[in-house]
Amino acid sequence: MSTVSDISMHIQENEEYIRSRCENCDDIIIRPMLLGDEKKVRCLVVYIEVAVSNMMLEESVIGKLINHMWEMPRDQILEFVEDNGLGISDVKTLDTMKEAFDAMLAGNAIFFLDGYPHAIKISSKGYPDRGVQEAEAEKVLRGSNEGFGDAVKANSALVRKRLRDTRMKVKQTSVGVRSNTVVQLLYVEDLIDPGLLREIEQRLESFEIDGVTDSGIIEQLTEEVWYSPFPQFQTTERPDKAAMELLNGRILLLCDNSPVGLLLPTTYNSFLQVSEDWYNRFALVSFLRILRYLAVVLTMLFSATYLAMTNFHTQVLPTNLMLAFAESRQGVPFPSMLEVILMEVAFEMIREAGIRMPGPLGGTIGIVGGLIIGQAAVEANLVSPMVVVVVAITALSSLAIPNEEFSAPFRLIKYGMIVLGGTLGVYGIALGLYLVISHLAGLTTFHIPYLMPFVATKKERFRGEKDGILRAPIWWLRRRPIYARQEEKIRLRRRENK
Repeated sequence: MSTVSDISMHIQENEEYIRSRCENCDDIIIRPMLLGDEKKVRCLVVYIEVAVSNMMLEESVIGKLINHMWEMPRDQILEFVEDNGLGISDVKTLDTMKEAFDAMLAGNAIFFLDGYPHAIKISSKGYPDRGVQEAEAEKVLRGSNEGFGDAVKANSALVRKRLRDTRMKVKQTSVGVRSNTVVQLLYVEDLIDPGLLREIEQRLESFEIDGVTDSGIIEQLTEEVWYSPFPQFQTTERPDKAAMELLNGRILLLCDNSPVGLLLPTTYNSFLQVSEDWYNRFALVSFLRILRYLAVVLTMLFSATYLAMTNFHTQVLPTNLMLAFAESRQGVPFPSMLEVILMEVAFEMIREAGIRMPGPLGGTIGIVGGLIIGQAAVEANLVSPMVVVVVAITALSSLAIPNEEFSAPFRLIKYGMIVLGGTLGVYGIALGLYLVISHLAGLTTFHIPYLMPFVATKKERFRGEKDGILRAPIWWLRRRPIYARQEEKIRLRRRENK
């Protein structure tokens, strides 16, 4: 071969190069064969053992072609492949060895024929995977229960199943020098801002890494503000959620071997919305959203407010309540701030243990651990009963936030608020809120303000607060969010009767 990237006319050269590249790769099968009525035409099939079965090779269209060529004269085989083999739906010609190895390592079989200067890719079912799964992290009472799996092409097919329009595009690339992980960008061509697509493509090309095994690595490598605790991509494992957001003019990033897709750009408000918000009536949805916003506030501030009230601002509490707090703390050896921090850490440890334990045992540990540790700590006078109640409400509030990645920063900020509230009272809490809100106000994702739709209300194409904390009736939601193109801002129209 002239270079290592060319496919030679002579199959012997191709085989030598392939065997040198695949030395000590026992999972890669190299099968030489002889075709033609005199068995003088050499061919070669290369594939990964588990990804491509012998049964698949025999039952595929190219397999049937090979069977047909067993008794064919030599001079007709090349003509037959060129005239018939390339028009088959499950095959594709490859011009270089790099393309051939990329296709083979992706789980396909590669066919070489002596005298033919190309390789033929035989599509297969690919590597083993779990298939379509039920969405675990984003439970809903109404709507589809399908969730993304580990195969990126199956995931994009689940979205295509819901958006049967050729204007929904799937752009594929590879990330990782050694892993060659397939990454797909899904978007609706006439809805997205072209600059948004160019920017995410540039960010994907801006780094070089050995391997990418999950979308979380891409998220960290492409986010704008690396030091912010707040996620700048919205994660989802639901195809229906992804399809709805594509119709809003957003882009979905899917990574092979990852059941989690990334939606961009994102805003604070989008993390507190779930897919069934569009399936239920506006009154119920608005009530549930208020609860989620309240859960964010309680997660971040409830423990700190308890310390501020009991340590510095007792005058704002009713006398009976203050006496009850004082009585519950009798005999407790620790300062109230240390008491709260210890219980918060204990509940976080129970939460982590419940996640890591397999199956039903994880839920059992969470419930039993919380009850036993809380009760034992109270009986041993290590903590007061009121602190157990406060920490339990904080923990429940964090679980009510629908996106786990979005609840994590508030669980971290909570400890800073506890220190500020326990040392400076309400003034410390006000200082902490000022810092958090200032950070959020200055944060943008792909040039979209993070606090939309509560800021930048004079921006062109602003939809208002009809889909913010409260959701208006669906007939009022006629405009797409600010992500979408100006000329495609109308999403809903009434048809006039003819």
